[in-house]
Amino acid sequence: MAGLDPLGTGLLGLAAMFVLIFLHVPIGIAMGVVGLVGVALIIGWGPALTLAATEPSSAMASEGFAVIALFLLMGNFANAGGLSAELYRLAQALVGRFRGGLAFATIGACAGFGAICGSSVATAATMARIALPQMLARGYARELAAGAIAAGGTLGMIIPPSVVMILYAVLTENSIIALFVAAIVPGLVAVLFYFVTIWAVVARRPGLAPPGEPADLAATLRVMGECWAVVLLAVVVSGGIYTGVFTVSEAAAVGAALAFLLALLRGRMSRAAFVDSLSDTAASTALIFVIIIGASIFSYFATLSGMPAAIVAGIEALDLPPLAVILLLQVMYLILGAIFDTIAAMVITLPFVYPLVTGMGYDPIWWGVVNVLVIELGMITPPIGINVFVLHGMARDLPLGTIFRGVIPFILADLARLLLLILVPSLALWLPRVTGWL
Repeated sequence: MAGLDPLGTGLLGLAAMFVLIFLHVPIGIAMGVVGLVGVALIIGWGPALTLAATEPSSAMASEGFAVIALFLLMGNFANAGGLSAELYRLAQALVGRFRGGLAFATIGACAGFGAICGSSVATAATMARIALPQMLARGYARELAAGAIAAGGTLGMIIPPSVVMILYAVLTENSIIALFVAAIVPGLVAVLFYFVTIWAVVARRPGLAPPGEPADLAATLRVMGECWAVVLLAVVVSGGIYTGVFTVSEAAAVGAALAFLLALLRGRMSRAAFVDSLSDTAASTALIFVIIIGASIFSYFATLSGMPAAIVAGIEALDLPPLAVILLLQVMYLILGAIFDTIAAMVITLPFVYPLVTGMGYDPIWWGVVNVLVIELGMITPPIGINVFVLHGMARDLPLGTIFRGVIPFILADLARLLLLILVPSLALWLPRVTGWL
């Protein structure tokens, strides 16, 4: 085995990993098994078994990974406490007077829920339960309603705190707070672009949405007063992080505890809801940790084989402009994002792409934001956009074709926003530099 070419072993292992994934072997297990066998073939079974024994414990001991579990728990407690429904009511009160107001409200509520959830799929599923029945009952076209929910769900990973951003920061040893701050402006731009998209679609085809309801200032103020809990949670968590009162870990713990107390005080935290929140958090965390451990083992194998260095050397030999390389990577991530879960698409490629991008002189914080944006775009891109299938699974009477037609305008908006961020990196880097986090 010692005579095997390391690079050839790496390429063979990469192909084997994709074969296992397409055979429906869980991604974390596929990466871990291929990584262990690859390490064994290159340097022997002794080091491979040592890696298998130490990698899980080192991953579990990381404080950064604990943040993921705590933010997931906060999102589950907030959902159990009815805070997601409050967000929708608040957004509806603010923008319901416009034609297509419920679609605007859906985007706004998705952005707000993303700030206390951090998951794209969870955001889309939650808003499907809350917003879809109301929009259909009030005469909204099914394609507009479905498109707003599926696209709005992607804001769950873009608006900080984001599970994928935490994972990127930990795996690449970058600052979590710097990445969160860098995502604020692109996140707000995402919401703005979605608002403009809805306005343009409804202006062109007024029959897709009914006229807005007359504004009632007293009713709006009353709803704003009733929705204090969700505002409090967002302000405490995000404000605590950005002002330096809390570390990210402390903010996640405080947020989870506060979400639990709010749900308890509102009479929503029954024993069943508590158990469901814990079990869902445990299941999601376990799934993410398996992927993390598998990715860490595979990353070690990839580095050992020399694949990342070979890819960087190969790209440099082509003498392509750096911008052309970045655009080619966007195409690759669009395809991966349409096929794989967001986390899987990122961790599979990080060992190869990260050294390539940073080697060309691009800022790793900027690339983290771009990376998340393009993979999230893949989650609503045909033919396999995951958010689309989540929505279809929750509303079987919505044909997949109808949902995909609904997301097309939002995909175009996302492509424009992604190109803007690539051409103007300061959209992501200005705020962390001004605030001193970068």
